[in-house]
Amino acid sequence: MASLEEFRARLDALNEESDATVAHMDKVIGESKRVEKVAHDAPEILAHLEEEFESQTKLNKKDVTFLFFATALQCIRQYFLTDFKERLGDQESARNTLGEDIFDPHNSSPANIHRLYNPSFEEVMANPVPFDSQNYGGRDFGRPLAGYGKFGHRAATLGHDPMLGWVFGTANIATSTLTAANFESFHIRGFEFTQRASTVKVLNKTFDKLVNQDITGKQIVAFSLGKEAVHLMSDVNTKNSLPIPVISTVSPSLANSLADFGLDMSNILTVGKQATVAIAINMLVAMIHGLTFDENRDNKRLFEVKTHKIITYSNVIASASNVIAVAIGSAIGAATDNPDLIRKSLRKLDIGGLLVTVWRLLTDRKFIREVKREFVYGSFNKMIQGDM
Repeated sequence: MASLEEFRARLDALNEESDATVAHMDKVIGESKRVEKVAHDAPEILAHLEEEFESQTKLNKKDVTFLFFATALQCIRQYFLTDFKERLGDQESARNTLGEDIFDPHNSSPANIHRLYNPSFEEVMANPVPFDSQNYGGRDFGRPLAGYGKFGHRAATLGHDPMLGWVFGTANIATSTLTAANFESFHIRGFEFTQRASTVKVLNKTFDKLVNQDITGKQIVAFSLGKEAVHLMSDVNTKNSLPIPVISTVSPSLANSLADFGLDMSNILTVGKQATVAIAINMLVAMIHGLTFDENRDNKRLFEVKTHKIITYSNVIASASNVIAVAIGSAIGAATDNPDLIRKSLRKLDIGGLLVTVWRLLTDRKFIREVKREFVYGSFNKMIQGDM
C-alpha cells in the first residue's frame, strides 16, 4: 500500500502534467487564433506585401542614372553604329572592299589554260571567280543559270551563297569550275561553259590540294578562300545584295520574293548586327549595375529586378524614340517630295533593336512576376509559420 508521501508525489506529477497540457492547449489556441487572424486579413496582408515589393524594387536616383546611361548607349548605337548602309553599285562596292586589290576576284579578263580541276597558282591569282559567269550555260548544258530572277547568277551559283559559298565557292575557284544551285558543276574557261564536271570531284580535288599536295596546292586553296571572302564581302552590300543562305537551292522564286520584301543577306546582317550590339550593351549595363550591389543593404533577388527594369525601360525608350524619329523624317521627306530624306530616315530604323526590346519585354516581365510571387507568397507563408 502506497504511503502518503508517494501519493502526494504522484498527485504533484499529475498536476504538473495537467498544467503542461493546459499550457500547450493555450498555446495551440493562441496559435490557431493568430493563424486565423492572418488568414482573415490575407487580402490586406498580400496587398501590403505587394506594395512593399514595389517600394523595394522602385528605381532610386542611382538606378535612374543607369537608366539614362543605358538609353544613351542604345541611341548612339542606333544612329552611329548599326544603321542600314547605303547600297552601292557593283563596281563601287568592289573598289571599297578590303582586299580587292590583293585578291582581285572581279577581273574581267580571264586567261586560264584550262587544265581540268588543276589551274596553276598563277591562274588562280590572275583570273576572276569562275562563278561570276553571266552566261546561262547554253542549251547544251540545260541553261543551269536561267530562271533565277533579279539575283541572276548570284542565286544560280553556290559560290554566291553566303554560307555554302565558303565551301563550294572556294572549291570552284581552286578548280576553275562553277557549281550551280542544283549542285551540278561545269568547267569554266573565259566565263564560258566548256563541259560538265563532277561536283564530288570538285570537292575531292580541292581537299587533295589542301591535304596531300605540296605547298603550291595549299597556296591555291588558301588564296581561293581569300578570293571567295572578298567576293562575298563586295557583293553583300550592292543594290541586289545576295540571297538568304541555302534558299536558292530549294526555291529560286522564294529567294527573289523574300528579297522583294527586304529579306536579303545585307539586311539580315544589319539586323543581326543591331540585335547583337543591343544585347551586348544590355549585358554591359547589367554587369556595371551589378557592381553596385551591397549585400549588407540589398536583397539579391530584388536588386536583380531593378537591373531588369533598367534594361527593359532603356530598350523601350530607345526603340520608341527611334520609331518616332524615323517616322518624322520619312513624313517630312514625303511632304517635301524628298526621296533622299525618306531613304536616309528608313536606313536609321533599328529593326534588330526592336526585336530585342520585344524579347526583353516578354522575358523580363516573366522574371519580375516570378520574383514578385516569391517575395509576396514567401513572406505570407513565413507569417503563417510564425517566422515573421
